[in-house]
Amino acid sequence: MDPITMNLNVDKLIRSALEEDISSEDVTTNSVMPVKTQGTVDLIVKQDGILCGMDVFERVFKLLDPETEVIRKKNDGDEVKPGDLAAVVNGDIRVLLSGERTALNYLQRMSGIATYTHEVASLLTGTKTRLLDTRKTSPNNRIFEKYSVRVGGGYNHRYNLSDGVLLKDNHIGAAGGVAQAVKMARDYAPFVRKIEVEVENLDMVKEAVEAGADIIMLDNMSHDEMKEAIEIIAGRAQTECSGNVTRENIAKILDLGVDFVSSGALTHSAPIMDLSLKHLRPIE
Repeated sequence: MDPITMNLNVDKLIRSALEEDISSEDVTTNSVMPVKTQGTVDLIVKQDGILCGMDVFERVFKLLDPETEVIRKKNDGDEVKPGDLAAVVNGDIRVLLSGERTALNYLQRMSGIATYTHEVASLLTGTKTRLLDTRKTSPNNRIFEKYSVRVGGGYNHRYNLSDGVLLKDNHIGAAGGVAQAVKMARDYAPFVRKIEVEVENLDMVKEAVEAGADIIMLDNMSHDEMKEAIEIIAGRAQTECSGNVTRENIAKILDLGVDFVSSGALTHSAPIMDLSLKHLRPIE
């Protein structure tokens, strides 16, 4: 992550995570390590995957003590395997112990998302279809999770509700129909924003095309319905497939030739990647 993003958006979130874990003191560490003692610890990879979140991992320790040193052996986007040494962390042993869990929580979660995204994105190799994430992120962790998708080879859909117009079923219901919803969005939203419409059947597809939608999201439609929908759209709008798309079933849509496929599973269902801080020892 770039320094501006870290300073403006990330530091406050990491501080909040640290405050959650250390409300007054780390009583265990203070019991066994009452005074400052320099030490070192190894960051060890325990399973295959794509490493992601090293800037955040390091920042956890730096916020506790700016003098902490993280010597990286691996970087974001690197493919790693069990036994790999990803980094060595040097500093006050009290900082290494107190920051360990928070630092690993970020790194394991972010690496897990990058790994899962990489696996799904690899299934789209050779097609024009781009893999997108969604807003189905854990609260206050979106900046970390969407970054991890990019590291894994995916692309970000809109970051938040201010980013773009996506007219879903309830928006359409509130507006009184697809055509009316698109017209109202076109009148309200700045011209630089595209208008995307979520559709659930072929009638809605036709309405969205006629209304001039820029992107049409085919949501939870059967393969045959999506194929017919793409024929109806006929290149007049970009197409997106969505709805319970996972690593296990994404192959079923490869022949459709949609522009995008979005998957909430990238962020809400990716398992963590196992990493550990091991071999803590004092530095003489």
